Amino acid sequence: MTWLTLIIDTDAEHAEALSDALLEHGALSVDLLDADANTPDEQAIFGEPGEPPPGVWQHNRVSALFDAHMDVAEILRASARVIGLTQLPIHRIETLADNDWVRLTQSQFEPIPISDRLWIVPTWHTPADPAAINIILDPGLAFGTGSHPTTRLCLRWLDNNIKGGESVLDYGCGSGILAIAALKLGAARAVGVDVDAQAVTASHDNAIANNTTGVAFYLPDDAPRDKYDLVVANILTNPLRLLAPVLAEATRPGGQIVLSGILEAQAQDVMNIYGQWFDLNAPIFEDGWSCLSGRKR
Repeated sequence: MTWLTLIIDTDAEHAEALSDALLEHGALSVDLLDADANTPDEQAIFGEPGEPPPGVWQHNRVSALFDAHMDVAEILRASARVIGLTQLPIHRIETLADNDWVRLTQSQFEPIPISDRLWIVPTWHTPADPAAINIILDPGLAFGTGSHPTTRLCLRWLDNNIKGGESVLDYGCGSGILAIAALKLGAARAVGVDVDAQAVTASHDNAIANNTTGVAFYLPDDAPRDKYDLVVANILTNPLRLLAPVLAEATRPGGQIVLSGILEAQAQDVMNIYGQWFDLNAPIFEDGWSCLSGRKR
């Protein structure tokens, strides 16, 4: 069996209404993504304590799935009429072939060596080195499987700099991978914070799967207001800019901070902001992404 995928670029004014109209006209599912993702124009959509819920991006990519027998072009025209569009948005229709999706997905994720002693291992694989520090982690609903350069940059920093006994705050914890890694590398305790409730749940489940103790995960409003030896935040540049006072306040004097999710071209801007509180090291780059670190004065 095959399916058809309708991919539409639209603005913030029409993205949600168009998504709803496509569902009403027979779409099996609809995803809404940032059309500028992984570019300098990427727009962070996030919520922080006391702020309203996240909205939509300025430039949106709507992806709708249909049965192969459906007239997708006519459905798009009808959906556009319903929401008052007089001109069809930029779009394309692609054929999606049937596959064993579980096996196909699993084949894309192999164990990831972070260093000689640290590996990320999906549950369906046997660790290549049972004596290594193996973090058991499957792709899921939350960001952070070790496959993205920003996650690898942070993991390598932790591997090289955790001395033992530290308290760690992982802000924007995603899958919980950085908090879990910090504990396996010797940190004494860790707290993970994320604005996404699914990420908090996924992090908790991953900590259990890795037999990790001394860690707890929270939504921002519920998190303890402590000071930590190490604060790590692998999110995006815009939230990092806005969160600078919060993350600086959470770092004890003499403590360290690690920041990623920053495009290489944006590194200096973030360094200028965090330089108010931290003596920063030279940035580390990989595949166009940056990792910044420093010590609080």
